[in-house]
Amino acid sequence: MQSPPVVIAGAGIAGLTAALAFARHGVSVHVHERSPVLEEVGAGLQLSPNATRILDRLGVLDLVSRSAVRPEAVVLRCAASLIERGRVPLGAAAERRWKAPYLVAHRADLQSALLSRVSESLLISVATGSTVDTVEPRADGLSISITQDGITSQQEAGLFVAADGVWSASRRLVGPHEKSRFSGELAWRTTIPVDSDPGRQFAGVTSLTTVTTFLHPGFHLVAYPVRAGHAVNLVAFTPGTAISEQWSGETDAGALARAMQGTAPALSRLVQEAGPWTVWPLHTVDASRPWTSASGIVLIGDAAHAMTPFAAQGAAMAIEDAWTLADAVLAAQNKADALQQWEAVRKARVARVARRGALNHFAWHASGPVALARNLFLRFKSPASLAADMDWLYGWTPPGWSPPGSSDDRL
Repeated sequence: MQSPPVVIAGAGIAGLTAALAFARHGVSVHVHERSPVLEEVGAGLQLSPNATRILDRLGVLDLVSRSAVRPEAVVLRCAASLIERGRVPLGAAAERRWKAPYLVAHRADLQSALLSRVSESLLISVATGSTVDTVEPRADGLSISITQDGITSQQEAGLFVAADGVWSASRRLVGPHEKSRFSGELAWRTTIPVDSDPGRQFAGVTSLTTVTTFLHPGFHLVAYPVRAGHAVNLVAFTPGTAISEQWSGETDAGALARAMQGTAPALSRLVQEAGPWTVWPLHTVDASRPWTSASGIVLIGDAAHAMTPFAAQGAAMAIEDAWTLADAVLAAQNKADALQQWEAVRKARVARVARRGALNHFAWHASGPVALARNLFLRFKSPASLAADMDWLYGWTPPGWSPPGSSDDRL
């Protein structure tokens, strides 16, 4: 029997990946995006092998690879001396170890690739300027009220997927309404062309072919190439106060400079000349709250578990959510049981990723004896050993995964 349609709120990375994942099983999908125009906030993102192997199965990897970069390594450097403290090999080594590439890309390029595959599917429709108002359980599924261009209509669905981000309006549907919380951290971002003066300065500080994290007690800065290597994405993280409940805003650029006191002069000059910087407050969502309801409502991605980006896994966790949700629901006899089991498994993995992010933040901002202990630890850890520490994360595969090439899993 044909499965009832799935309705998704949100046309970001989580929502579009979920649409492709359900359509892969032959299910009709209706995606509703409240913004009148599809556009992504942010700049760069990291796509580790646990995400790219799924994008490959969905036919997206080849598209995003055209503008993405395969970095040679993740490198940790001291912001004060620029000395390299540790290195995790990526590139060909990552593909051999984890059977999928590690990519860095501009967020808009990933969304464009997802939209391209979505537009090719006869099973998926995307409506912009469209808001999900209510979701009412029925004996045979869900009745969903949609408003678009001032006109309200009803859609029947077997499942409603809320992929509407950290400030989700749908979170209230699976429990008490809980807003996201400001983490106490601000993210400062900018993108510089490699052939600009700041780009040339950057090349003198570290390699243009790696993901580099600069460590300092008052901040940390992550830098990596995007746009096929023609630009560098810079993101600095500092303590701060909430600006507003929105993605980005302008603030005193001097706050970043003050946080960077004691850094190498070359790095300080780079940050000063790389602007203007856009700053946004990092908000999180309590991942222990409910993600699903027995009636067929489910939260994925940031709507369910927005976390700080210190493990570089926000996009990857959304992609994992989308794939595993489609597989779990469509393979089960009982939808409510399937959602409950899916939620339990995903919560355990997301919690482990969040703990890794917290550990990274602690280590990267360490000072005094703790920083000395960190440096000593990294000094005696080989690149291969540091890579092995990430096997649980990057080597993850979805439940029931079949070997690549054993079947045609593409759309």
